[in-house]
Amino acid sequence: MLSRVADNLYWMSRYLERAEHTARLLGVSLTQTLDQDPEAARPRWARLLEALHVEARPAAFDAYALTELLTFEPANANAIVSCVALARENARQVREQISSEMWEQLNRLYLRVRAGSAAQIWQREPIEFYQAVKEGAHLFQGITDATMSHGEGWFFIQVGRYLERAAATALLLDAHFRPYLAAPPNAPGLLEYNDSVALLKCCTAFEAYCKVHTADVQPHAVAEFLLLDAESPRSVRFAADRIQRGLQAIAQATGSRGAGRAERLAGRLRASLDYAQVDEILADDLHAYLDGVRRQCAGIHGAIYQAYVSYPAESALAS
Repeated sequence: MLSRVADNLYWMSRYLERAEHTARLLGVSLTQTLDQDPEAARPRWARLLEALHVEARPAAFDAYALTELLTFEPANANAIVSCVALARENARQVREQISSEMWEQLNRLYLRVRAGSAAQIWQREPIEFYQAVKEGAHLFQGITDATMSHGEGWFFIQVGRYLERAAATALLLDAHFRPYLAAPPNAPGLLEYNDSVALLKCCTAFEAYCKVHTADVQPHAVAEFLLLDAESPRSVRFAADRIQRGLQAIAQATGSRGAGRAERLAGRLRASLDYAQVDEILADDLHAYLDGVRRQCAGIHGAIYQAYVSYPAESALAS
């Protein structure tokens, strides 16, 4: 497969996953604000911006301004509209590599988000708008699995999706737990029940969590489930497993000599999660551990580019 094609498929998947992740967090946050006054919701909005790695702060720190910033603001490269547009552009570059159904669904989602504005969705129902974005991304993933050959290109899509998911979930967990772990041990009301439930819902994992731990939502159990559960599709460990499998399949399909480093880094990330214990992580330094996960994801991304996208011409001729 041409490096250009691999790059486009990889980033198409990453941008769409990023848009869906932002839509999920915004939908949950807006639902929470229905029962809160604006001042009480302010710390939660600050955590949301940190979880999405957004440094810009709107002049009016309210739900409307933040919705506009994270959804429609042209200057925000990670806004939902920008991510969907970039996913569509990457798909257009490799139109011959994806199915017609995939292209049509991505176009429908693109037209849906481009037709809106913060004022329009606020007058109607903003939560329904974000639900439509999530469903559009999920439908695209399902169509991809059902209509595209599960070959090299499909695996680049999987690796892009789960690498984005692992890094995003690690950042979300860090933003959520850091203020509470940094507070004095005797501080009252460090972690509210609703905050933990909201975190699970941000990962569409509340029902899955309850099947494992019942409805007893405890912070350490939530951290363990979203970080180390082997079966939850939103956990970091599950994503690491899919990253490693995808890279192994790509290496076998391409026979690339430079693929070993990406595989090793992915295997190291998976092993660190397979044998980790949440009690040890919390007792040591959760922030450092999650930051390490994100750095490992960045290292895997760099190794993928070195092996498959921006490799020297000499290495391609030698193989």
